[in-house]
Amino acid sequence: MKKFTAIFFLSLVVSCSAFAAPLQPVFSTVEKEYDAFLSTLKDLVSIESGSRDREGLDKISALIFHRLEALGARVEFIEPDQSMYRMHDTPDRPGRMVKAEFIGSGTKKILLIAHMDTVYLKGMLAKQPFRVDGDRAYGLGISDDKQGIALILHTLSALKKIDFKSYGKITVLINGDEEISSPASRSYLSALGAGHDATFSCEASQAKSDRLALTTAGIGAVNLNIVGKASHAGAAPELGRNALEELSFQIQQMRHLSNPKEGIKMNWTLATAGTNRNVIPSTAFATADVRVMKKEDFDLIERQVQERIKTQQIPEAKVLMSFERRRPPLVASAQSLRMAEHAKRVYAELGKDLVLGLTAAGGGTDAAFAALNTQSPVIESMGVQGFGAHSNDDEYILLSSITPRMYLLTRLIMDISTNKAPH
Repeated sequence: MKKFTAIFFLSLVVSCSAFAAPLQPVFSTVEKEYDAFLSTLKDLVSIESGSRDREGLDKISALIFHRLEALGARVEFIEPDQSMYRMHDTPDRPGRMVKAEFIGSGTKKILLIAHMDTVYLKGMLAKQPFRVDGDRAYGLGISDDKQGIALILHTLSALKKIDFKSYGKITVLINGDEEISSPASRSYLSALGAGHDATFSCEASQAKSDRLALTTAGIGAVNLNIVGKASHAGAAPELGRNALEELSFQIQQMRHLSNPKEGIKMNWTLATAGTNRNVIPSTAFATADVRVMKKEDFDLIERQVQERIKTQQIPEAKVLMSFERRRPPLVASAQSLRMAEHAKRVYAELGKDLVLGLTAAGGGTDAAFAALNTQSPVIESMGVQGFGAHSNDDEYILLSSITPRMYLLTRLIMDISTNKAPH
């Protein structure tokens, strides 16, 4: 594995001649974390931690707890409580959070976030263990988001090795419910974001575009429950109230609520109805995925849906609607943009061009919760470059991006702490 690092940085030395050299001893210290980073990543990937696998989440959270404690942090578990935001698919016991605090000698407060849960089902690891192939390391959840956990751990390790303590406080929050829209952790993320001078979310960057994300879409859901009346489909269909037919009518009359010019998307994605082929269905259910660029547009979509369901094809059926605000949008603030521009200059010390993502791409982010109640910089995609999130057999990270991304995060923490970065 070391040869890939050597080849990468040999080319880097040549390409860096026109750029400022990376700061020492920061760069050499970060570079030495490479092998340990891979070892940590293998340990994390080798623990199955699906969002509904509480046993696996307990196991991986214990590993993270002890690693943070060994680095000198004050660490605690935070269990989900009754204040969490419940959605139609929220499990009874989402994964617990790991919160760590490192106290320094300065005044600046910096928040680092990542998540330990994955979308994968228990048992899949046996056929898809951690493996390295060329410049790629493969594994379930390796990009989304176990590399982010490893990045935080080894960035903190590098800071400890150079004895950097000029920050006031570094807080780490690793949650276990991100893939199910963070029902338990969202309030903690918002409170922590409001109490820190900067937040860095260590979700992966894109393998094909070395970028930071400053903007992401908000995610919502429309849930329709139709209650009709069952009856024999052959002998007495007229005595029933067909919930499936009413659901079909409702979906049809809400086909055109998307508004691409405003970044509003509403698409029906899941539906169920009935119990038997020969029974008029008495119940039906459907969910629509909603994406917005402004949190006010959640209210707009909710009002439009409430207005539409007043019109029914089968008046005797009950049409029940719930609207879930699963994630707010992340909107780029002036402070975030200035911080990202500073990050771009730091990255240039390595001869690399950092793309600043001002257009929403892909899914939502926990960073949006952290940004809800603050104008301080909140930057997404601080992690290494990756690909294939949520795919069953093609999720990987680029090994050549480990050291550059660790250097970037380390430098930003140092620059904020010493007032060399805007905030």
